[in-house]
Amino acid sequence: MNYFEEEEYLKPFSLKVWSSMLPYFKPYKKELVIVALFMLYCALIDVAIPLYQKHIIDSFIIPKSTAGLLPVVLLGVFFAATAMIAVVFFTRIAIKIEMKFSRDLKRDLFNHLQTLSLSYYNTTPVGYMIARVMSDTGRIGEIVAWGLVDVMWGFSCALFVLVAMLVLNWKIGLIMLALVPVMLLVTIWFQNKILHYNRRVRRANSRITGAFNEGILGARTSKTLVIEDINSADFSRLTGDMRRNSVKAGTLSAIYLPVILFIGSIAVTGVLVSGSGFVMNESMPYGTFSAMISYAIIIFEPIQHIARIFTEIVATQANIERVNGLFEKKPEITDSPAVIEKYGDNFNPKRENWEPINGDIEFRDVTFMYPDGHENVLENFSLTIPAGTTVAIVGETGAGKSTLVNLVCRFFEPTSGKVLIDGRDYRERSQLWLHSNIGYVLQSPHLFSGSIKENIRYGKLDATDKEIITAAKLVSADRVIYKLPNGLLSDVGEGGDKLSTGEKQLISFARAVIADPRIFVLDEATSSIDTETELLIQNAISNILKGRTSFLIAHRLSTIKMADLILVVRDGKIIEHGTHRELIRQKGYYKQLYTMQFEDELDLAAF
Repeated sequence: MNYFEEEEYLKPFSLKVWSSMLPYFKPYKKELVIVALFMLYCALIDVAIPLYQKHIIDSFIIPKSTAGLLPVVLLGVFFAATAMIAVVFFTRIAIKIEMKFSRDLKRDLFNHLQTLSLSYYNTTPVGYMIARVMSDTGRIGEIVAWGLVDVMWGFSCALFVLVAMLVLNWKIGLIMLALVPVMLLVTIWFQNKILHYNRRVRRANSRITGAFNEGILGARTSKTLVIEDINSADFSRLTGDMRRNSVKAGTLSAIYLPVILFIGSIAVTGVLVSGSGFVMNESMPYGTFSAMISYAIIIFEPIQHIARIFTEIVATQANIERVNGLFEKKPEITDSPAVIEKYGDNFNPKRENWEPINGDIEFRDVTFMYPDGHENVLENFSLTIPAGTTVAIVGETGAGKSTLVNLVCRFFEPTSGKVLIDGRDYRERSQLWLHSNIGYVLQSPHLFSGSIKENIRYGKLDATDKEIITAAKLVSADRVIYKLPNGLLSDVGEGGDKLSTGEKQLISFARAVIADPRIFVLDEATSSIDTETELLIQNAISNILKGRTSFLIAHRLSTIKMADLILVVRDGKIIEHGTHRELIRQKGYYKQLYTMQFEDELDLAAF
């Protein structure tokens, strides 16, 4: 089984990578400042406790006196109570930041995906996109809300402790300060290694998500082919790869913390040895010595905190790189700034400026090559299709029948030349303007989870129930609806799995009809419908297509014969065109193809 190879990310830890997330910080600047203030207050309390302890020893324990003890005790209670309140408030705010930050990032990624061209979806696995939108954004939101704030607390606390130690006894304070460069060098070495393995973990996670998604969607096929053991072996290899890299990353993180602790233990030993000497020669009070020991121990916690969070921040850079990688994907088909200014975009359409479509289509000297192709599919192709014309596109399987339709729908644009709609280059108007006037029925239609009524209404969001029923009857979809226990409210299942392919096509047909488009595209629209149902909807198709420009990708005799123009495609190129009678009289490839496919129906005597 071949898996999608996503791009490698090999940058070292970089603040520039993290700066790409700054726009998502802006809406929560106030909340982040409040959280930071709470964390600073907690750090000040942590630093004040040893000083409080020093005062207790020097003022009450050594003199063996309780005079004035009550105010000091109340001060201690105040410290504890306010610290508890600060923790409650900052935790609540941090949770909100995490959820909202992740929500914003997910929303923008999802919206960005909707702007990408169809070619991106043809080459990118669903699992890759799911991993970016769900897993990576969640991890980034978590580290933003908790990690960065925790690092602020750690640095603040460590700084306050060092300052306090230098003020109490600068010689001992320098011992602690001398260890900072050592910790920095150790951190730099470890973070590069941890980042390397976490990048591998993220890649493996994407592959696992993709394989899991593919396994579920293809479960029926796997069972019929009896390849469960092969799928299981492939999945085991993927999870094994993730496990190995996760263990390596976890091992490095596990080693990193003890190394930091070891360095800190050296510092504590230095404080004990040097501090005890100062006490013995009476140059340091017992309270100060006690505070210095407490500081030497306390400083472990923020340093450990910084070390742990920093490894997580380093690991999360891989998530940000992948999210940025998706954001950096650009649609191949875009509207110009002038077009967007006048007509709007997919999310903010300016429908009041949209001109009505008549349906005249012209290919003017069009040359086209697919982005991943090596030769032209069309070369200097010109064709005028008046409004209301029904065009059938025929050819063998894989001949390239969809190329022309892809160009008309602007899923692709000409390499050179123009496609004109009503006499104007369609690039002078928005994609949404064009797509809103196209009704497309696929050979393998997709239905969204929900009811039949909801799926038909996707074609026209403000459609009434009466319009929905009328559209369904027009294409004989009411035959499907009335057989179901809940009628229009019947659930179609995920992707329409509760319906047969033919039933899904009928619902899809009704969805296209209700939009009342000026251009219709029927891609083998009756291929999965039984003969009886097809006969019922043939007359409906004839009525529906009257006055509309339509493209029928089909090979059934009844569909082809009703077309005003037939385009014959072979090896990706249009080799013949004309009416059915004209092409039969030419005795070319069309007649050969037609005879092979419809010999049982062919009546050459009519010609």
